[in-house]
Amino acid sequence: MSKEKKTGSLTRQMIGVIVGLVAGTVVLCWFLNTVFLERYYVMNKVDSLLDGFLVIDEASDLGILESDSFDVDFENLCANGNVTIMIINSSHRIVRSSVSDSQRMLIELVELILGEYKSDVSVLSETDRYVIQRQTDVRLDSEYLILYGTLSNGNLILMRTALESIHESVTISNRFLFYIGAVAIAISTLITVIVSGSLTNPLRELTDISKRMTELDFEARYVPKRGRRNEIDELGEHMNGLSMTLEKTISELKSANNQLLIDIEQKTQIDAMRREFLSNVSHELKTPLALVQGYAEGLKECINEDAESRDFYCEVIMDETDKMNRMVKKLLTLNQLESGGETVTMERFNLTELICSVLHSAEILLSQREIRVTECPAEPVYVWADEFMVEEVVTNYLSNAIHYAAGAKEIAIRCCSKEGCVRVGVFNTGSPIPPEETDKIWTKFYKVDKARTREYEGSGIGLSIVKAVMESHHRECGVINHEHGVEFWFELDTENYG
Repeated sequence: MSKEKKTGSLTRQMIGVIVGLVAGTVVLCWFLNTVFLERYYVMNKVDSLLDGFLVIDEASDLGILESDSFDVDFENLCANGNVTIMIINSSHRIVRSSVSDSQRMLIELVELILGEYKSDVSVLSETDRYVIQRQTDVRLDSEYLILYGTLSNGNLILMRTALESIHESVTISNRFLFYIGAVAIAISTLITVIVSGSLTNPLRELTDISKRMTELDFEARYVPKRGRRNEIDELGEHMNGLSMTLEKTISELKSANNQLLIDIEQKTQIDAMRREFLSNVSHELKTPLALVQGYAEGLKECINEDAESRDFYCEVIMDETDKMNRMVKKLLTLNQLESGGETVTMERFNLTELICSVLHSAEILLSQREIRVTECPAEPVYVWADEFMVEEVVTNYLSNAIHYAAGAKEIAIRCCSKEGCVRVGVFNTGSPIPPEETDKIWTKFYKVDKARTREYEGSGIGLSIVKAVMESHHRECGVINHEHGVEFWFELDTENYG
């Protein structure tokens, strides 16, 4: 069913109900007119005759029937009820009469009493005092109600009233009722269309709002268009409240669902990192442990009995143990940094002095690998940071530079002042890092060149420690590929922000 049919059905139903009620009322009135109007009319005429008879009978008892004081009452009876009255005594003298042709009416009374009346007659009511009957004058095609009887003083009375053409009256009344009914139906239809429109338009608007709500569109709002509130306006306000509540609830559900997805993703990443961590640790420890075990078994079985061989075996065991010890210390340091267990002690110190100290400690390794330091900061640079953590960062950067230096074998350490901070860069000549690897090198145990890393006994933890240290200082670090080498950098505050 189309939208128009749906929204118009209520108007059609209202028109059908109202028109049906009006038409039913008209039909009912027509039926009552046709069946009961004539009877009611005759009944009223009979009551009028009886009331007149009782008034005249009472006057007869009081003896004022022929007095002048009763003239007005008599005339009122005749005029108000359109009744012709004639009263005669036992001597056939006319006591009272409302007609000029009294002789004609006297003959009619005699005929009625003797039962010789030559017309269609039907008796409506009969007692020992009077008879009421309906008669039709065939010659004049007219009907009358006649009451004749005896008064309490013995006088005879004849009362007659004409019955107007009741059938014609009923026909005219029904025709008039038909015209009035047609007009009433037209007017009621027009009024129903107008009134139903004022009802169905807001309902149609509410229907549209509810449809948009099912499509999760909560922008629509119902605006009352009347000066006073009614049930539809209250429904519209409740719809507005429902729309806002649903929008808020769905927003909260979406936020909760989004957070749940993030938590699930983080849990998945943590599980993956945990598995990778265990795999990397076991892999890094496997070789040293195998060497330690092998050389220890050789010592136990006295494979080489000379002192020089035993010393060599012991040195291998000590070197591998030291390597494992350094890796475990780095892992503990990294774990402390990542978990927030390591306290950052902010203090002001000379960064240039720290860099020179680290370079001095690495002089032997630089000389062995024939690496030349081409640049080094000379002027004092004071920063706010944890001095021991920063020393760990510089040491890791310099260690990487030494072990990866190639080509011209040069290392340059540069300090570049910026607004409120200083950037320290450690550059070494050699092969650049593949762009797709630059984001991965900060991950624990990740190694770009695993063969070379193993060659200089790298663990793949150093850059992870650098990343954790800089995050604990809320500063940045990164790597830049140059044409002839790679530069690792980090930033520190030169001003104390509290």
